[in-house]
Amino acid sequence: MTIHDKLQRLEEMGRAAEQGGGADRIQAQHDRGKLSARERLDLLLDEGSFVELDRFVTHRSSDFGLEDKKILGDGVVTGYGTIHGRLVYAYSQDFTVFGGSLSETHAEKIVKLQEMALQNGAPIIGLNDSGGARIQEGVVSLGGYADIFLRNTLASGVIPQISVILGPCAGGAVYSPAITDFVYMVRGTSYMFVTGPNVVKTVTHEDIDMEGLGGADIHASKSGVAHFASDSEPECLASVRDLLRYIPQNNTETAPSSEGADPHDRRDEKLLAIVPDNANQPYDMHEVIQHVVDDGSFYEVHERFAGNILVGFAHLGGHPVGIVANQPSVLAGVLDIDSSDKGARFVRFCDAFNIPLVVLEDVPGFLPGVAQEHGGIIRHGAKLLYAFAEATVPKVTVITRKAYGGAYDVMNSKHIRGDVNLAWPQAEIAVMGPKGAVEVLFRKEIAASDDPQAATDARIEEYREKFAHPYIAAARGYVDDVIDPRETRPRLISALDMLRNKRDENPPRKHGNIPL
Repeated sequence: MTIHDKLQRLEEMGRAAEQGGGADRIQAQHDRGKLSARERLDLLLDEGSFVELDRFVTHRSSDFGLEDKKILGDGVVTGYGTIHGRLVYAYSQDFTVFGGSLSETHAEKIVKLQEMALQNGAPIIGLNDSGGARIQEGVVSLGGYADIFLRNTLASGVIPQISVILGPCAGGAVYSPAITDFVYMVRGTSYMFVTGPNVVKTVTHEDIDMEGLGGADIHASKSGVAHFASDSEPECLASVRDLLRYIPQNNTETAPSSEGADPHDRRDEKLLAIVPDNANQPYDMHEVIQHVVDDGSFYEVHERFAGNILVGFAHLGGHPVGIVANQPSVLAGVLDIDSSDKGARFVRFCDAFNIPLVVLEDVPGFLPGVAQEHGGIIRHGAKLLYAFAEATVPKVTVITRKAYGGAYDVMNSKHIRGDVNLAWPQAEIAVMGPKGAVEVLFRKEIAASDDPQAATDARIEEYREKFAHPYIAAARGYVDDVIDPRETRPRLISALDMLRNKRDENPPRKHGNIPL
């Protein structure tokens, strides 16, 4: 056989590998509104950048009739390429090959890619579309999942890990995405659950479909498992590409800066009108963010989950930053169980990957109630406190209005190593709001008054004058400066410039014990 014959054979095998389960199954995938494994990689990665690895791998099973059904690639396409010119590793499960089920060799391909990504310090992106473990391989396939879970854990905080759910992801398979940093889903075609609708109905007698049990909207709004929910696969993959503009390659690098045209010294008159004079009136913190960050561009994470706190990425004077902001238009911006978890996880991601934190604070406290207390608000709220206190990246806070009680401490106060803490003139920094404080301090006096309402109003006004302002905190250095709201953008950029070479570290230890 000549070299030309061998090259021809190579081409034929390459074409066979690209066909996966065959044209009919690819068409069936399209009929379900889903792309093929390779089409997804083409959309995710820069054009022509993908280099495939292990395309000729086949399964080793000889059980239950599989010995004569060997398909090149064994249900997963693995390799590397670039996004915005930067190296990433990616794998894409192929549902047309044995339903994308995970076999021993399928798992080995993913593990090899995980180890390469870790060794070379680049993000790894998994495109998940699988029916689960390959039943014919029994415990071997389960062992393959565990091998993947271990690498997920070892890579956590070292390289960014992104999971994109583009089909079913059930049983033990869900725990790989759960360990990764960000989870994307697509409405109508992607599902995640530990046990499916049939098992749920058998065990608990609850009747529910796949979408209602583990669809994109459920996980993006109720469970918080998914950070993003998209209407289509192209939209989803474009969103993943956008994320890579804000995060670094690994934990030893900084995220890419952005050289936009937005002036660093831009003052914004509109910031004066956003916060109402009435301290009990809500406003949308998105407006503050949009008027402060570069070009008004905010890449929000977990947009539909725990809306009383906002988290996401932006650039400020070219600096990549993670923004954590209370949202007064949802539950008055209080901290509760879900918002504490959401904020803590985001803060820890930013700290692990050297992304400075900008906190916009308007928090009246923690949400009261039996459900919150019994649900463990103490434990969950402590996660956010722990995350901010542990973080060593640059941390800048702006108090736009309320900063009451323990929530003041938690939201990156100076006392837990906030680097630069600023306040707007209307900021109220106190143990509690004026009304609550007066009801505690002057209860007997008000009860004995001829006009309890007038007495209450007078004491509230007195309390506001004495305590509900930022100047007591500023006098003690807990707030570094009280600023004109219009100066917020230039002051934040100045702080980030100053903190560019910040050095801080925690005591030597194996790891802390965050109150999970």
